[in-house]
Amino acid sequence: MEIDKKVIKKLIDALEDLKKSLSKTGEKLDLPDVENKSEVNENESYKAVKSPIIGTAYLAPEPGAKPFVENGKKIKKGDTVMIVEAMKTMNHVPSTCDGIVKKISVEDGQPVEYDQVLILVE
Repeated sequence: MEIDKKVIKKLIDALEDLKKSLSKTGEKLDLPDVENKSEVNENESYKAVKSPIIGTAYLAPEPGAKPFVENGKKIKKGDTVMIVEAMKTMNHVPSTCDGIVKKISVEDGQPVEYDQVLILVE
């Protein structure tokens, strides 16, 4: 999925206008500082392994078992990183790249959407 940078720019501008108009009325809007590019693009150096389907994510092959991946663990392309259950079918999610797991973005038993980031790999 390609993100149109013009649309993102328009959204950022609209949020800035909203912040300005609310500050005039005394209301406060809690938004991240869009001028801080490191906050907006913090994951540029990482590759994301995304969910191929909608379902429930499981970090281990069975309850109480050792998880497939942990933060700091080295993985290879094709290694199973977790299971996404959909309609009683256990779908193994393979890593799309080699690297070191930097962040696991979901918890065990959490519902996930199609194309949701599951882990970040450096």
